[in-house]
Amino acid sequence: MGTAASPRRPIGEHIVVINLKKARQLAALLAGALCCAGPAQSAAAAKIPAAAVAEDLRLALETVERVHPDLGFSVDATRLHRRARQIERELDQPMDAAQAWAALAQLNPVFADGHLMIGLPGWRQQSARELADGAGYFPFEVGVEAGGKLQVLSLLGGAATPHAGRYIRRINGRDARDVVRQLMARVHGDTAVFRAALLSQRWWLFHAKVLGSPQAYAFEFEDGQPARLPAGRETPVVLQRDASFERQFMCEATDAVAVMTVASFYWPDKAKFFAFTHDCFKAIAAAGSPRLVIDIRYNGGGDDDLWRDGLLRYLADRPYRHGSRYIKRVLDPGPGEVAGQVVSGRIESDVVPPSDEPLKFTGPVDVLVGPLTYSSAVLFANVVQDYGFGTVAGTGGAARTRQSGGVQTLVLPNTGLVLSYPRFVLDRPSGKRRPALLQPDLPVEEDPMDPGAAIQSLLVMKPEKN
Repeated sequence: MGTAASPRRPIGEHIVVINLKKARQLAALLAGALCCAGPAQSAAAAKIPAAAVAEDLRLALETVERVHPDLGFSVDATRLHRRARQIERELDQPMDAAQAWAALAQLNPVFADGHLMIGLPGWRQQSARELADGAGYFPFEVGVEAGGKLQVLSLLGGAATPHAGRYIRRINGRDARDVVRQLMARVHGDTAVFRAALLSQRWWLFHAKVLGSPQAYAFEFEDGQPARLPAGRETPVVLQRDASFERQFMCEATDAVAVMTVASFYWPDKAKFFAFTHDCFKAIAAAGSPRLVIDIRYNGGGDDDLWRDGLLRYLADRPYRHGSRYIKRVLDPGPGEVAGQVVSGRIESDVVPPSDEPLKFTGPVDVLVGPLTYSSAVLFANVVQDYGFGTVAGTGGAARTRQSGGVQTLVLPNTGLVLSYPRFVLDRPSGKRRPALLQPDLPVEEDPMDPGAAIQSLLVMKPEKN
């Protein structure tokens, strides 16, 4: 398949700077402007002229239309241009970088693809620095429902709170549903279900960038109870997880069942990941676990070789392909190719698992998916489902089975925001396009208040022999 089979990397890992001079000028601007977003922004902060923000908007659209292999895969062109014109008309005053993002990111839901977006550069690192400098964020970890309801899960960072489980009616005097709509209007992703799940993890970030970070928050809950909390200063759960190998990759093997948590298919030290999976399958063999659950509910993707060599090496009992038909934009021309052209074809080569793997697992396998399962994790689920290597369980309806990938990034020169876009679109191994969204073989409901409940529910279900 050539370059269409290149590994996926998390959005923002590789950035192409198209104007080095302007990029250097942006360094000082971003250091200050991204740290204090929204209405509370200091008057002394650097401002970007409205015309310059509009230039980046037009560049983003031109780039996407020029380099995307099949924009109609997720975007209605008429709706996209209509929304872009509306946004451009709203660009009527200078703004800081966060305000520019809040304006341009309104294209993200229209793009309707988790690999196609306008994002904040280095938001994880920037947020960690802000916390270290004493900044505060929205004080709760929350669950956002696609219908607009907002539920308290814990304090920011994961600590318990007596408000857990309550639904928020008002935030600082504003209707919470209106706030949800305002933030959802900036989130990227395939569907509203996917975008709500992503916003749940990053609510604290989006709320700060769009609405600012006050020192205290006044709440009214749907049960009528009020509360007032100071801004949260603990590290958000998503940042804790992303920074920790041990929180993303876990293995527990008993004589009843083994549960392997794989919350990403990306880690900078791949050898460490492969050692983890090897040791896990070794522990499974030692414990004599008759059943294996692989939890990828929070896995947003990464590199295909991690699941190919780290998981299917031990599970697959016959050759397989990670996809079927593809369409790609040629960036690194191979024989007979021209840079910039769009080509399509079929994946012809098989991945042949080793026949002599001593830790091969032959019992029932359940792959647990959720609304945040995406990108390379969807490809893994597709392979498991299409080849019968296991049962896909959990909740679906959030991400397409036909996935875009090969993410490229471009720094927009005036705002410093990052445009991410795919260079290929890949059909699942079976070639089927219905259902369009990932659907589990075995539905298992999620409880946002208890992430472990889905695993417990799955374990009491009768396992199917794969």
